Amino acid sequence: MDFPKNKSMKKPVLVIKFGSASITTDGEIDERIVLEIARQCATLQSKYNIVLVSSGAVAAGKRFIPKYTGSLAQRKAAAAIGNPLLIRTYSTYFKPFRIALAQSLCERHHFSNRGQFLQLKSTYETLWKSNVIPVANENDVVSNKELKFSDNDELATLIAVGFDAEQLLFSTSVPGVLDSQGNVIPTIEVVDKDALALARKEKSGVGLGGMTSKLNFARLATQMGIKAVIFSMQTENGILKAIAGETGTVCLPQRKKVSSRNKWLASGSLIVGMVYVDQGALEAIRARKSLLAVGVVQIVEDFVVGEVFQIADTMGIVQAVAKAKTDSAALKASSAKKNIAIAHADDIVLL
Repeated sequence: MDFPKNKSMKKPVLVIKFGSASITTDGEIDERIVLEIARQCATLQSKYNIVLVSSGAVAAGKRFIPKYTGSLAQRKAAAAIGNPLLIRTYSTYFKPFRIALAQSLCERHHFSNRGQFLQLKSTYETLWKSNVIPVANENDVVSNKELKFSDNDELATLIAVGFDAEQLLFSTSVPGVLDSQGNVIPTIEVVDKDALALARKEKSGVGLGGMTSKLNFARLATQMGIKAVIFSMQTENGILKAIAGETGTVCLPQRKKVSSRNKWLASGSLIVGMVYVDQGALEAIRARKSLLAVGVVQIVEDFVVGEVFQIADTMGIVQAVAKAKTDSAALKASSAKKNIAIAHADDIVLL
């Protein structure tokens, strides 16, 4: 399975993700922010094929649910109420700029299933040719709990990787990644362990993600050759400045060739398992060798042959993804077979 190249589209793809905290105030959609999004996107539309990935539906709809506690059923109900409110607000403010919008409610299997992704790709390309901007969000109303996106940071990243985007912007409630003194770090050359340690542990009261989420998905995007920027809409001309690298934190794309198949393996595939491995195993897979059972410290989440699982170090930081050659159950039952291959070198993608 692979993602086709975006050869037919002359303009580069730009994906902009807006978190709930960045576009809502006290549970209400902040129309001042939406107007700014519309104004700046109008400036950019002639240069880019734009996808907006917008949270905010649950935040906008939850005030209509009496005694809202955030249960799964209540979140789904809030999303059902909030989605039309969200898209109506966007459409109202984009209309003066003569830009039409299309709502795109996505589910995880739209990316893990190649046929469904190709349908999504064809639809987006038709919208772009008609000068219509898709506004994507997770289909919370029907999404299966076990197969949900971790948050819209993941959805935005899958779209960016799947469409070979040039840039991926994450709009958040803070002006960028902050150092220990609270100053914005303007550039992160490689999103490594030290960069991930900069993430604040807290998250907003209205969103699912946080800085850890953004940095993790920025890491994936940059490994796939995409520039990622974490910025705030509270900055004047925030989107325009983020694209120019003049605000927020710019995570630089890594210059390495990744095949379409491995891009899918690392992003679009449905990842179901995880293992922790020792330093020797990490060095082996970095040397393009297969992952052997001897290097596995712990099987964190089970998987079967053909499924995709994550390979993490002993600190829990994901270093690679791989297609399983052996069931995790068989590994547990055959602890003596240390040389058994869990994943072949050709089926391992380093992150």
